[in-house]
Amino acid sequence: MKNYKEILIPVQDDSLVDLYIGLLSNIGFDGFEQTDTDLKAYIDALDYEEDVLKTISETNHFSYQINTIEEQNWNALWESNFEPIQVDDFVGIRADFHLPIENVQYEIRITPKMSFGTGHHATTYMMIAQMQNLNFTGKKVLDFGTGTGILAILAEKLGAKEIIAIDNDPWSIDNTEENVQKNDCKSIEVQLASSIIAFPSENFDIILANINRNIILDNWQDLDKKVKKEGFILLSGLLAEDESTIQEKANQSGWRHCNTQARRQWISVLYQK
Repeated sequence: MKNYKEILIPVQDDSLVDLYIGLLSNIGFDGFEQTDTDLKAYIDALDYEEDVLKTISETNHFSYQINTIEEQNWNALWESNFEPIQVDDFVGIRADFHLPIENVQYEIRITPKMSFGTGHHATTYMMIAQMQNLNFTGKKVLDFGTGTGILAILAEKLGAKEIIAIDNDPWSIDNTEENVQKNDCKSIEVQLASSIIAFPSENFDIILANINRNIILDNWQDLDKKVKKEGFILLSGLLAEDESTIQEKANQSGWRHCNTQARRQWISVLYQK
């Protein structure tokens, strides 16, 4: 049975919460929950490295407690804290145990498991908001690091003809497949990668990459190769201080900056090749 490590950090300052989420995302944590007094972060127990976490905590002056969460208990924990979310009047996201969301253009139903990407975090919220202004009709889309599959599902609802949703986490793949079926999607192919540095052979009109700074930078050349000329690439999982680094790489690749959105300390950046 797969176990997860739950890290409990006492913190009430939203700016610090966002900072800690960014730091923990970069070392493999991919589930987060904020309460009035704490930040809870989750990672597969096999990926947990105490020395790395200790170094980050000492450098950034925060304390933490560690608990072990069994996989069989995770769904009840996650569902008990999952609330519907609405991105303007564009998209509503809910679980089956919530009432339908009215007065939105698109409603997405997901099973809220471990996978990152329920719309609650600022990065997913901004990705969805940015997608509202892109033309997906008839387009070929790559959702790189799909998590829950929520962005791939939205891409189909927006008219994409073919979507590949890829992730290296079997849990995310299972969750994505379940959510794809739940939303009656027909144009999404879900792929398990042997590592996150693994791309399909074809090229794409639009690439969605809501992961983290290090994975984006490690895969920059492939992202550049896989987006078609005049295609778009939408990035998030980035802190505000990452923008200059990302922009420098984009300039080197000849990508045209379309816009940057900010939410708390996070950013989402849209480029056209």
